[in-house]
Amino acid sequence: MTAGYGSGDGTPGHGADEATEVGRAERSDDGRPGPLPPRFEPHRPVVPGHPPAVPSPPAVPGPRAGWSPPPNSGQLGSPTDAGPAAPGALRGPGGWPPAEPVPGQPPGAEAGFPGAFAGQSTAGPGYPAGQPVPVPAYPGGQPFSGPAYPGGPAGWPVPAARPERRRRLPVVALALAVVLALVAGVQAYQLHRLDDRLAATDRRLADAQGADGSRMDDLEKRAEALEKQAGAAFNPEAVASAVLPSVFRVRAGQFTGTAFAIGKPAAGGTTLLTNFHVVESVFDGGGRKVFLERTDQRFEATIVKVDKAKDLAQLRTTAKFSGLVAAATPVKSGQQIVVVGAPLGLQDSVTTGVVSAFRKDEGGSGPVIQFDAPINPGNSGGPVINGSKEVVGIATAKARDAEGIGLAVPIRTACDTFKLC
Repeated sequence: MTAGYGSGDGTPGHGADEATEVGRAERSDDGRPGPLPPRFEPHRPVVPGHPPAVPSPPAVPGPRAGWSPPPNSGQLGSPTDAGPAAPGALRGPGGWPPAEPVPGQPPGAEAGFPGAFAGQSTAGPGYPAGQPVPVPAYPGGQPFSGPAYPGGPAGWPVPAARPERRRRLPVVALALAVVLALVAGVQAYQLHRLDDRLAATDRRLADAQGADGSRMDDLEKRAEALEKQAGAAFNPEAVASAVLPSVFRVRAGQFTGTAFAIGKPAAGGTTLLTNFHVVESVFDGGGRKVFLERTDQRFEATIVKVDKAKDLAQLRTTAKFSGLVAAATPVKSGQQIVVVGAPLGLQDSVTTGVVSAFRKDEGGSGPVIQFDAPINPGNSGGPVINGSKEVVGIATAKARDAEGIGLAVPIRTACDTFKLC
């Protein structure tokens, strides 16, 4: 086959023939047009409201008239593979059989380039120019549906709206709001219940604390009362231990008796009280000196004042001793007492008893205290002490031919007589 490119006289690509190839479309010896250069579509701007332009595929030149592929080329659809054409069969350009008509395409569209877009024309021999290429269709003849644009050309499909989905959104939002409201309400109720429980617990604690405070107050009061009772309880041992250091045996000539320190020590020494009949022999003899004895110690004392009618005498020594405290209230019947003295010269002797009675002044001698504690000669001038370790009287005498009847001068009488206490 002698068909070629160019004028047929020269070799392609050399001399003037080369310019002919580049500058114009070549023609063969038989006057057939040669291959056309490829077409390029200009860029089309996108106009709002119109669909974007779809570029057309490049035109593919069709086979030349009378052209046939080389024998045994192995290409499917070649005339050699299809065999000789049947009598009366139609042949396309170049001996190709015509394309099968496509459903939904207009007649003559098969002559165009497959895959060309509608409104695009193909160029080249064997392809009718200006024929529209049909739009691809889905099976069943349904046209292709693409996105719809407002104001687009007629024939463009519009996607169907989904009202069901739009209606479901408010329903779901309302359901969520209801669930959240229920959860918030349950939590608020639980918080309210918790506050009530806490308030009830606080009230119970306050009541319990108040009750505990009341019980503590009661216990404190009872403890104070018990302390007072314990302090008021008669304890001869404690009384004797507190009193004995202030009690002495008095030796006045051939007679002995008892004396005790009273009040706070003065600058010049200590004041003591005793009975007049204890120092009567020395005082009547003109003497004023007596001696105070305690264990192995001996102190000199002076008779300062005497009251023969009340059987009282005031002594004074330069030594300093702690004095006893006089009771501020008179004694009462049944009150327990302790008598300390030196009966028959036996110093630091202690006896106990109760106040039998308080006898008023009879015959001008003054009131006396009757008690049942045992006393003997030598106890005269000794102190009578109550449970509070206070002096209530001065032991003076006992009834003869009788037991349990002792007499004492009230301490208040001695304090008033000598301006003491």
